[in-house]
Amino acid sequence: MEVIGAIVIGLIVGFIAKLITPGDPKPRGFILTAVLGIVGAFVAQFLGQQIGWLQPGEPANFLGAIVGSVIVLLVWRQLARPR
Repeated sequence: MEVIGAIVIGLIVGFIAKLITPGDPKPRGFILTAVLGIVGAFVAQFLGQQIGWLQPGEPANFLGAIVGSVIVLLVWRQLARPR
């Protein structure tokens, strides 16, 4: 059940990150949006632990996952930029 919850939360967080961040290119589709949110949550957890805001093993909160997803989306945009 935790996997399904992570996918649903990842989808919501990824969708919010796509709405907040203007411009293209953005990952399209259900699966990439969910992956964006899930990876964003891991990025937020990692950064929170490195800064000292989170204890080891403590997950990032919803707002932190959105911030992490925006960071991942900005990196995606830089790597997927048409040449």
